[in-house]
Amino acid sequence: MSSAAPERLPDNDTVTVLREVQDRVLWLSTAIIDHANRVRPNPTGLKVGGHQASSASMVSIMTALWFARLRARDRVSVKPHASPVLHAINYLLGDLDEKYLTTLREFGGLQSYPSRSKDPDRVDYSTGSVGIGATAPIWGALARRYVESHGGGAGTGRQYSLVGDAELDEGACWEAILDPNVAELGEVVWIVDLNRQSLDRVVPNIGATRLQGMFEAAGWQVLTVKYGRLLQDLFERPGGSALRARIDEMSNPEYQRLIRCTPAQLRERLTTPELATLLDTVDDDTLHAAIRNLGGHDLPALLDTFDAIEDHRPTVVFAYTVKGFGLASEGHPQNHSSLLTAEQLGSLASRVGISLDNPWQKFPEGSAAAELCASTATRLERETVSLQPVPALPSDIGRTPSGRTTTQAALGRALLDLTREAPEAAELVVTLCPDVSSSTNLGGWVNKVGVWSPQERVDWFADDPETILHWRERPSGQHLELGIAEVNLVSALGELGTTWSRWGRPLLPIGVLYDPFVERALEPWSFGIYGGGQSILVGTPSGVTLAPEGGAHQSVTTPSVGLEQPGCVTYEPAFALDVEWTLLASLSRLGRPDGTSAYLRLSTRPVDQSLAAVPTDPAARERRRRQVVAGAYPIRTAAVARPDVTLVTMGAMVTEALEAADRLDALGKHADVVCVTSPGLLFRAVQARAGQDTAETWILESALPSERSAPMVTVLDGHPHTLAFLANVHRVRASHLGVTRFGQSGDLESVYRHHGIDTDSIIQAALDVAD
Repeated sequence: MSSAAPERLPDNDTVTVLREVQDRVLWLSTAIIDHANRVRPNPTGLKVGGHQASSASMVSIMTALWFARLRARDRVSVKPHASPVLHAINYLLGDLDEKYLTTLREFGGLQSYPSRSKDPDRVDYSTGSVGIGATAPIWGALARRYVESHGGGAGTGRQYSLVGDAELDEGACWEAILDPNVAELGEVVWIVDLNRQSLDRVVPNIGATRLQGMFEAAGWQVLTVKYGRLLQDLFERPGGSALRARIDEMSNPEYQRLIRCTPAQLRERLTTPELATLLDTVDDDTLHAAIRNLGGHDLPALLDTFDAIEDHRPTVVFAYTVKGFGLASEGHPQNHSSLLTAEQLGSLASRVGISLDNPWQKFPEGSAAAELCASTATRLERETVSLQPVPALPSDIGRTPSGRTTTQAALGRALLDLTREAPEAAELVVTLCPDVSSSTNLGGWVNKVGVWSPQERVDWFADDPETILHWRERPSGQHLELGIAEVNLVSALGELGTTWSRWGRPLLPIGVLYDPFVERALEPWSFGIYGGGQSILVGTPSGVTLAPEGGAHQSVTTPSVGLEQPGCVTYEPAFALDVEWTLLASLSRLGRPDGTSAYLRLSTRPVDQSLAAVPTDPAARERRRRQVVAGAYPIRTAAVARPDVTLVTMGAMVTEALEAADRLDALGKHADVVCVTSPGLLFRAVQARAGQDTAETWILESALPSERSAPMVTVLDGHPHTLAFLANVHRVRASHLGVTRFGQSGDLESVYRHHGIDTDSIIQAALDVAD
């Protein structure tokens, strides 16, 4: 399934040169951190940070992988604290200018953790949020396969994750490992840096055997590289089996303490009657070297293990390592963020043959190490990506919905309309659900486009006349169904949203989940956006409008979460046509260098579509569309020169706001009603008006004209502070209604009244601010 492996040198020659490169990578990664903390001026005195020990434990693994086995089409996610190792390797390969080596954690310099979007050198996956970066290559593999089955262009290649052992504590890892889609992804390889330390301590019992069993149960190939060849040689001598048993049975803290011993102390701690004969045949230097000769630092052992990786199922490699390997701090339980002293750094430089006067020197031209770096750079050189543009998308399909319908149902309708109006663009749409396709109204879309699967599978219910949702799984399908794990959903969504930048093949990914679980999924989705993923997240059903479900399923803070999320435009449409227009606008922003993601918050509440009062004149209709997409529009304007109150509403609450305006009119209080579709865009416009953003500001005057400014009541099915800033557009008196506490089950009228967002509450608030 993958391109040919790089040509292998004779083993002894390979290892000799690789060790030289390994030493240089260790030095560079350590010196990068040292310079940031001890050399670069720091007038504030604030800690800069960096992780010399965590980097050192990965040096052997990354050297063996990059300089002996990696191919151009492969992709690698590097554990966050090993970012200096990645930059050191990129520097030796000519992918990073020397000027950046002194800029770790400096503004505009190398990022603290690998970043696809912010680092100046090649980074395949952004990492830093523990567990999220580790799983990203799984979803990258899924995205690559999807692209290949829909026109091709993504090629082949393995997807590696370099994972810290403590990172396996994160639930996101196991949610991904256990997803049914993953067991067939043979290109996925995890390499676990099993250094048995976390931030604060040596982990008492890492439970490697238990972890291995869990991976095996999930269908993964499990490889372990525990001991290096020096230790293996000792194990084969008389008495060697007793030494192996002694080490195997040690607790992690006891083993780590041995690494900190002098040779004499080490011999004393290890000597037992069973081991005395063996240890008498081993000199101090050999014993001292052997105890830290774990497989994760033994280049031949690593290369052999990498060669054993299969391609028909995912693989995990448990590589035993020492945190801080090769440094004065190796094995110390508090070495996580420790820095070498100047004396210790000088000793390291002397040992690896570096002059402190020229810390960034490369290998001499013509040397075997320089030639290996050059040949590796050539082997890993990637083809320039040529971005294919997204086919033209309509801005208005032209339908005007009537009757009563929900914004949730309108999503499925809009997707089906897109297949007819813009079939080329619709072919790029891929939808994802965590087992809620039917309950989120995607059934018609799924029936139309089918479910994606690497191989076609039999639909055993195809001839069942009572089957409404047809589950046709085939490589041409455009819907991905994941297990009930929202983190997986948005992680996959993020990777599907990066195909435009990875392979020049844009997709239009839309993930649909229950709105109450948006917050559960927010971190990985946000991290996907940070890494360049452009997608649309749909939360539905939403709010306390989901009255019978009770407080646990009534989302409160998601409207403001969408407002605050960088790289994302949030919409909460009130009508079916608003859904169509905002969806089309959101799709048009995907798959391009200046693109953005979107979040649509939808509802299951049926609303009378005639309330939208969509203009019939084409020019007026287009004006309404532009307002909807820009963030707000006046839906009712009182027939007076200036209203007594302005009611500002959003989403499902439009019915109550319009009813309140009618009743206020009967009371002699005239109300304008403004329907907000995007509080985030309106906030940007307010900031731009103050010179603090670059957004356009016309929407403020269009939706809230100054000549009609009046006391304001805002109301939404969410936290009231989401719209509270609108009172400052014209500095008017205001009352803000919304949901600020957990709800409970009940009928819609009772739940709205309980939270003070019913029609009566709106009227009372309007009378209060208008007096």
